[in-house]
Amino acid sequence: MNYDILISFIVATSALAFSPGPDNIYVLMQSISHGKTSGLATVSGLISGCLVHTTLVAFGVSALIKENDSLFFIIKLFGAAYLLYLAHTVYKSDASLQLGSGSVPKKTGTQLFKQGFLMNVLNPKVSLFFLALFPGFLFSNTLSEVTQFYVLGFLFMAVSFIIFSSIALLAGSISTYITQHKHIGSYLKWLQIFVFVGIAVFILFSKK
Repeated sequence: MNYDILISFIVATSALAFSPGPDNIYVLMQSISHGKTSGLATVSGLISGCLVHTTLVAFGVSALIKENDSLFFIIKLFGAAYLLYLAHTVYKSDASLQLGSGSVPKKTGTQLFKQGFLMNVLNPKVSLFFLALFPGFLFSNTLSEVTQFYVLGFLFMAVSFIIFSSIALLAGSISTYITQHKHIGSYLKWLQIFVFVGIAVFILFSKK
């Protein structure tokens, strides 16, 4: 078992979870508008949805990997290309962080959990992202591919839950900091680009 690969995966996942995106911005706004409980309920739903995508990718990709090395190489190429595409998309995007000034509708914890879950499950980009990310971080020659995908999936969920929950709990301080430091969006934008490109390179040179 290669623990260095797992550590690299955790570092990459942490950087990506911390970078601003629709999910963590939504968590931030729910927490600012309706309190930490609302933010945490949203986080729980979002993270639970990742299990569905992990299952789809685990059983689908592991079957392809078992076929032959050429298919595995094609999957790696797709993964690297998709991550470079995401880096280019971030590069072209606006660096400013818009927290929004409109009111966020008040919902119960159960409603927020369901909404977060559906937001994640019904987003095909999450499965594409997992498909791009996970194959390059297979870490064991003894564990089955399905088991390894689930380990990576649960690590992704754990790291994301910790960071998203921190955003919910520290929403007030985070929003104040963003308001006072207008350039933070630019720094986080380049962090995303650096991480996406770095993972793409890592995947290209990873071995089965």
